[in-house]
Amino acid sequence: MSDSLNFVIFGFGGDLSKRKLLPALSQLFLANKLGKSVNIIAIGRKDYTSSELSLLIKEAIASSKDPLKDEELNKFIPLFSYLKMDISNKEDYLLLKKALEKTQGEKVIYYYAISPSLYEIVSKNLYLAGLTSHEELAIIEKPFGHDLNSSTQLNIELHKYFKESQLYRIDHYLGKETVQNILVTRFSNSIFEPLWNRNYIDYVEITASEALSVGSRAGYYEGSGALRDMVQNHLLQVLALIAMEPPVSAGATCLRNEMVKVFQSLRPIKREEVKDLVIRGKYQRTKEEIGYREEKGVALDSKTETYVALKCFIDNWRWSGIPFYIRTGKALKAANSEVVVHFKDNPHKIFSENEHIEAEPNLLTIRIQPDEGIVLNVGMKVPGYGFNIKSVDMDFHYSAIKEYKISDSYIRLIHDAINKDQTLYQSSEAISLTWSYIEPILEAWKTESDIPLYFYNRGSWGPNGVEKLLTGKDNAWRIPCKSTEGGCKL
Repeated sequence: MSDSLNFVIFGFGGDLSKRKLLPALSQLFLANKLGKSVNIIAIGRKDYTSSELSLLIKEAIASSKDPLKDEELNKFIPLFSYLKMDISNKEDYLLLKKALEKTQGEKVIYYYAISPSLYEIVSKNLYLAGLTSHEELAIIEKPFGHDLNSSTQLNIELHKYFKESQLYRIDHYLGKETVQNILVTRFSNSIFEPLWNRNYIDYVEITASEALSVGSRAGYYEGSGALRDMVQNHLLQVLALIAMEPPVSAGATCLRNEMVKVFQSLRPIKREEVKDLVIRGKYQRTKEEIGYREEKGVALDSKTETYVALKCFIDNWRWSGIPFYIRTGKALKAANSEVVVHFKDNPHKIFSENEHIEAEPNLLTIRIQPDEGIVLNVGMKVPGYGFNIKSVDMDFHYSAIKEYKISDSYIRLIHDAINKDQTLYQSSEAISLTWSYIEPILEAWKTESDIPLYFYNRGSWGPNGVEKLLTGKDNAWRIPCKSTEGGCKL
């Protein structure tokens, strides 16, 4: 780790900065992970006095999950300086250049906590000011484009001013401990790898359900939808971690290359197949709560999906013929993100002529959030006469490890950027491939009038039509939690 760091925040006064960046930086400071000499340069359009800047930082940290003590906060706040800038005006970047020269930091990180529409102009102005030529890093938030064309164009523009090794495209899902634990579960335990293929796995579910509606994000969401907002980035990344081949090492190049191979192997969904392989839905009014079309900023005839489920295939040796099911949605029964690996049934029932007495096929559930952990469902003998079998759970919960706690993903991701580790950041190739995969779906929804839009009640698990995606007489979506009282327990 470098002894000195300049961390520059574009869009300092915004929601992302307050909710995520300032708390993450405060925890890295507390853990002494920022370096010996740290300068955080906050950039915004407003005028802030020193006392106003201090108050904003204090309020952001106080409302976070892990607020600092007063004495810690008093050491953290002096790391900040503020620059009022018009980031679209190249002349203003001379102010930033002078500020950076004054600190003489060894490492410079620019964090783009701004609208994606400003990424190009900020990058260009940094370049024109000579502020991108010394291995400075740029951390960029999603969305990385609105479709394949805009994503490709964004990459072309960014590469005019930064090398690929300088670009850190952040996906907070990859920063989650339990998402990273997918790799550890697979590749540090020899019992799983021999079974991790088409011979023993029947199908895989990837679920990311949200209990909240779009709420104040309706304006943004209307131009995005569940497919763009969740599947193109977060959930296809999770799929890649589940499906990838063992990398040579856990380093950035090896791991990202294996993920790209998965995206290259995804079987394209043709436009004429969309109505059979993809289900879209929208939450509707209940007695107590409004529907999506009644949210502020949403068109009354909006076709933007708040729920999507799709059936994917990976055409390679390991996964040929095995379906991967992805589903995500807003205003569902409970907040829950998990991966469920359904193993194939026993080829021969030896304990009873009545197959219903046999245990159900084994399940491995990797819970990403909440109640993070892993459960392996196995068959055990019921005490007493005969060989009656009951399914039981062998489980691990992160909450059981009292000496450790799960930190916010931004803490890990910013720490990795400081140490120039791109392992958990998306590459330009991966982003292009995932956009290529969902592009036919978006085009079909736009042009094919016979593709249905299903409605579902708020507080349900989604539209009824989603069951038709699953094949096999016994296949069904796993209900993540029977009761939502006290949260969705694993």
